[in-house]
Amino acid sequence: MVINNLLLKLKNRDADNIKKTQEVLLSMRGKIEVLIDIQAEINIRPGESNYDIILITKFASLEDLDKYLIHPNHLEVAKFIGSVLDTQASVCYSL
Repeated sequence: MVINNLLLKLKNRDADNIKKTQEVLLSMRGKIEVLIDIQAEINIRPGESNYDIILITKFASLEDLDKYLIHPNHLEVAKFIGSVLDTQASVCYSL
């Protein structure tokens, strides 16, 4: 199993914007066949140097992760994220 973690810091860090971003991320659930599981969790300890949301996605293989990255639904969500994103960091690993 491949797990991809994406940390997102938003330009507008108010609670409503963070919640909307979480909802957009979770809108991919059930729409991308290679996406085994998805979580989008809001940071409960906000701070200037902290990130706002962690996106955790799970795939059977790196090939499936690559398919996810080019899936039309993911590309639509990525376009929205690009419009609200300040910075990001990621860690991808296998179990």
